[in-house]
Amino acid sequence: MAPVKVFGPAMSTNVTRVLVCLEEVGAEYEVVHLDYQAKEHKSPPFGQIPAFQDGDVVLFESRAIARYVLRKYKSADADLLREGNLKEVAMVDVWTEVEAHQYYPAISPVVYECLINPIMRGVPTNQKAVDEALEKFRKVLDIYEARLSKSTYLAGDFLSFADLNHFTYTYYFMATPHAAVFDSYPHVKGWWERIMSRPYVKKLAANMLIKAP
Repeated sequence: MAPVKVFGPAMSTNVTRVLVCLEEVGAEYEVVHLDYQAKEHKSPPFGQIPAFQDGDVVLFESRAIARYVLRKYKSADADLLREGNLKEVAMVDVWTEVEAHQYYPAISPVVYECLINPIMRGVPTNQKAVDEALEKFRKVLDIYEARLSKSTYLAGDFLSFADLNHFTYTYYFMATPHAAVFDSYPHVKGWWERIMSRPYVKKLAANMLIKAP
């Protein structure tokens, strides 16, 4: 069986969202580099990154690609969507939505302002934007702390897509000057340390733009 292809740089936040799922299920994959200067990432059939190809199946949107991967390669040892259990899949869905609509909008401005803008774009950090984002992020972490005081992972006492979905932006956040925010949330910090302890996560982290402590 030919390996699936992921189009885009491995350091990209959305590309890594897909790669962390491919690694978790042990799938063979190839990362296809795109030339940004030639604007290949804006050319058909891509238009955005990541793009994903599995034979004649071509997909976009990192969360949709990740779900496809987790369904295709589901096994007794790698069942991260829990679709065979109505209650468990509901909790996976809930916390996946929380990441998309609450966690990501709060954490991403800090990552962009502290890392991506100054390092990749030469744009100085907007500290006001960072402060406003951190205020929102702490409120989100209050909710996560309450949840993770009752379960090992977000959807329950099992690792799921809901957890892996947080990897990239949290990893980059930990490389900003504001990583100590997590010290005020011991259950969240423990959850993050459990994710970071997985061998394939360490492997992917080696290809990231910034090396977090």
